[in-house]
Amino acid sequence: MLNEIRQYQRKLFKKNNFTYKRYFHNTISLDKKLVGIIGARGVGKTTFLLQYLKELDIPFSKKLYISADIITIPSLFEVANAFSKEEGEVLIIDEIHKYKNFEIELKKIYDILDLKVIFSGSSALEIDNAKADLSRRAIVYDVFGLSFREFIELEKNITLSSYKLEEILNNHIDISYELLTKFNLTLLFREYLKSGYYPFYFEDKEDYLIKLNETINTVIEVDIPSIFPIEYNSIQNLKKLVRLICLSHPYTPNIKELLVKMDMKDNYKGLYRFIEYLNRAKIFNTLKSTTKEDNIFTKPDKIYLNNTNLHYAYCQNSNTGTIREVFTTSMLQEKHTITIAKKGDFLVDDKYIFEVDGKNKSFKQIKDIKDSFVVADDIEIGSGNKIPLWLFGFLY
Repeated sequence: MLNEIRQYQRKLFKKNNFTYKRYFHNTISLDKKLVGIIGARGVGKTTFLLQYLKELDIPFSKKLYISADIITIPSLFEVANAFSKEEGEVLIIDEIHKYKNFEIELKKIYDILDLKVIFSGSSALEIDNAKADLSRRAIVYDVFGLSFREFIELEKNITLSSYKLEEILNNHIDISYELLTKFNLTLLFREYLKSGYYPFYFEDKEDYLIKLNETINTVIEVDIPSIFPIEYNSIQNLKKLVRLICLSHPYTPNIKELLVKMDMKDNYKGLYRFIEYLNRAKIFNTLKSTTKEDNIFTKPDKIYLNNTNLHYAYCQNSNTGTIREVFTTSMLQEKHTITIAKKGDFLVDDKYIFEVDGKNKSFKQIKDIKDSFVVADDIEIGSGNKIPLWLFGFLY
């Protein structure tokens, strides 16, 4: 079994020529004995793991990569135990949610073997699953798709700085001027909104949206059922729900109306579960006000698709206002908490009020509110508390 896995590993090492380092290369520490990396399918988890393993300065025989997508094995522990007996040191397990009872297997590996284990899985993965107390043993990182900054770096082969939110709010004019000397904004930003969130865009630009559709279908058909108890006929309902949200304007959910459109009668709990599954899998992004409980059966105030690329993959025509709000939330969610504000669109970190709109948006709705900002599309450089939308793509 180890020989077969190593042969596949050699092929992957040879094939993987992606040299760009994502933002999380600098934020993830792999020093602990058990580290997990979760995120949406297609954001670059596997590439990161292979880059790390290739660059790890130990003999080939002491590092091992296995993936549930390719190789079927009866027991993770048996493979890890055989690897440990050969004095292996670092074991990477990719797409771990595909392995049945992986929680118990990981616990055995952690408790019995002297191995460093790094695993990846779907963002919907429940690390604190009751089958094993992994939350106490594992350090888990959540990773996201390309920021606008990363997209430009890949597209133009240049290096650009990221900025903290407070830096953007306080110094956005100077930051914008400096950045705009390095690239042409307009075409790049529109391209990013349509095609720039997932790194595999750079593998095949022409068929990117087709591949993105296939990727999301895999999440719905394979990944979600591998984690949550879901019947086969519910898979079509999940796809229908995604399309309904995609076709909506910034969507304030009417649960009764959704139940009718989904042909789910009075199955409120079932619909709430579907929304939660898609939210956990990073297909949806659900937002609530600060006054609502963090409970899956509490109605969200807004439901968005997770990033702008999903709109272009699923919808023939995307609402401009929706795209603006989705971009803002997708860039903020990596480091910040976002809830629905009483006035304005978003409350960020329980402090900042953001109103997101076009270049002519006034402060009428949020005037006299402390720490309030207009986030404006179709401007290159802002003024005062009016900040260009694109600049939030430099948060990571």
